[in-house]
Amino acid sequence: MNTKKLFLLIISLLFVVVSVLGFSLYSKLFKANVVEDGFLYIPTNSDFKEVKNLARPFLKRVKPFVWVAEKLNYPETIRPGKYKISEGMSNLELVRMLRSGKQTTVNLSFNNQDTFEKLAGRISEQIEADSVSLLNAFTDRTFLNEAGLTDSNAIGMYVPNSYEFYWNTTAEEFRAKMLAEYNKFWDEKRLEKAKKLKLTKNEVITLASIVQKETATISERPIVAKLYLNRLANDWPLQADPTIIFALKQQLGDDMVIKRVFSKDLEINSPYNTYKNTGLPPGPISMPDISSIEAVLDPANHDYFYMCASVTKFGTHEFAKTLDQHNKNAAKYQLWLNKQGVNR
Repeated sequence: MNTKKLFLLIISLLFVVVSVLGFSLYSKLFKANVVEDGFLYIPTNSDFKEVKNLARPFLKRVKPFVWVAEKLNYPETIRPGKYKISEGMSNLELVRMLRSGKQTTVNLSFNNQDTFEKLAGRISEQIEADSVSLLNAFTDRTFLNEAGLTDSNAIGMYVPNSYEFYWNTTAEEFRAKMLAEYNKFWDEKRLEKAKKLKLTKNEVITLASIVQKETATISERPIVAKLYLNRLANDWPLQADPTIIFALKQQLGDDMVIKRVFSKDLEINSPYNTYKNTGLPPGPISMPDISSIEAVLDPANHDYFYMCASVTKFGTHEFAKTLDQHNKNAAKYQLWLNKQGVNR
């Protein structure tokens, strides 16, 4: 074989090798390797082995993903979070996204919760922080003192709504965001309305929590709110059954189901007994939603002082201006309860 032929053979072999290597490199970097849409959750302090195992169900081939990740130094720059991955993504696209920390936010939501334990459970279902760390953050004494809150009214800081969070949000970060949202909620307009009612923010939320428990009918809440405001303005006890139920649960356990309040229950010794005590209780009896807070800030215009559950329009109430009319309404309700066999 002459020199020219040998040279051409070497060139041909080199071309083949370069082509093969080039195709292999192209495949590893740019060829689609993600086989389905989904979310990849990477916990805080994960190592690359954990990430690889979490990503495995989404990948056609794992080794090329590992190769690209190592070439881009991803194992040393792992960032936790929730990442949206799409079918057809290449290894290069996937690794670059994970390395950049460009995660998808969580649309976190919660409704009115009765206790911090329930709130912690609800939130822990949506972000990485567990219920124990959340509960500890909610009740942290230093935080409560700095925020001007107490054990009794702290739950009112959490306004039920939908919020955007990163999945790997810590308990303390969640709490800080909720305090910021609480301060944002209480803008000048709402503060001015509370001032006209001669109520503080905590007092508005406390009354709103009672309104919340009294009626699930949103359109009725401004009427109920005004009724209690009428009582407060005239130094009457609120006489709100939900506060009695709250007091009973404090003493007998939160799991207790109470559908009916008896005369003997009204003697319970508790600051939440609004039959014995005038004014508002020490704090909210639940976490009121925005409609209940707005009902207190924008109450209806009437002079009702009494209310009783309706036996003809279930879910609503019969309102009265006089005790005589109220007693007639209450008698109908008690008769209905007896017929239904509701004993507790």
